[in-house]
Amino acid sequence: METPVFEEIDPAGDCECPGCRHWRRVLPHAPAGRAPAHPAAYRTLVVATATAAASATAVSALGAGPAAALPAAAHAPHRPGAPAGDEPGTPQGPRAPLHGVTGRPAVPPAGAELAGITRTEIVDRARTWVAAKVPYSMTAYWSDGYRQDCSGFVSMAWKLPANEWTGSLATVADRITKDELQPGDILLFHNTADPENGSHVVVFGGWTDGTRTAYTAYEQTPPHTRTRETPYAYWTNSGKYLPYRYKGVTQGQAGKAGTATAPPAAAGPASHGVAGYPGRGMFRPGADNAYVTRLGRQLVKKGFGASYTRGPGPRWGEADRRGVQAFQRAQGWRGGAADGHPGPETWRRLFS
Repeated sequence: METPVFEEIDPAGDCECPGCRHWRRVLPHAPAGRAPAHPAAYRTLVVATATAAASATAVSALGAGPAAALPAAAHAPHRPGAPAGDEPGTPQGPRAPLHGVTGRPAVPPAGAELAGITRTEIVDRARTWVAAKVPYSMTAYWSDGYRQDCSGFVSMAWKLPANEWTGSLATVADRITKDELQPGDILLFHNTADPENGSHVVVFGGWTDGTRTAYTAYEQTPPHTRTRETPYAYWTNSGKYLPYRYKGVTQGQAGKAGTATAPPAAAGPASHGVAGYPGRGMFRPGADNAYVTRLGRQLVKKGFGASYTRGPGPRWGEADRRGVQAFQRAQGWRGGAADGHPGPETWRRLFS
């Protein structure tokens, strides 16, 4: 592999941006005759092609232990027009307590019991930061006490009792396979050799199509929290991102880990001003989430479940589409307005 070439620009010695403050703290003595460069000034000029051996070494380093025996997942090929240089490459804070909460222990002890949380709650919590456009920072904390970097964002979404970092999130999660991914799980890349070089983590929001080559990602990255369709496993370093599932995730309402109860009928975010409507992305081909089940149950309740042969389930399918289409046509809609895909008005009427 060729060695990447970098361009460095030396900033003013008194630069007060978070990155410079961080490097002054951890690297107080620069090599003789050379000042540390501004973190934002590094720009890759030559992109080296990673070999299969290098990729395998990186995956092995991250997945050390029994979990490393899992088969490698297939990754989406590079897509024309994919954003270049989209690898976060930003430093992050260490494992730390929630900020501004009095009486909270410095760091919860290892092995402490984890609070239960549903997949719907995880995605809803992630969306609160997306809606607020929380600015990225490795030193600042949002009003909920979580650090405003990628690992702090996942700690918030999972409702963890502390701010974890990419090097510790795997201790509260189980390694899974690509085929097992569900909304609320994460895709994690922790660079053990150089944690601040490329390490990143995103919340998996569900597949965007039946090929499972792209998914909805919720992530905290400069300049602020965002959600968008992302090629599996990520734009760059795709082979180094591994799927994990929070150990405290439940199948129903929040509570003690392992408790499974039915999801509430009207819980969820308010999209397009309609309470409970999660957006059309949750009902695309291949989608597998609690909203699909909730929609199907409501169709049956309203008398539009004739297409189901086994009852509503979490995976979006043709039976769901036909049920929605029958409901839309009952409203007097035709053409594109009755395509079988639930929009905000369909949802509002169905659940009213």
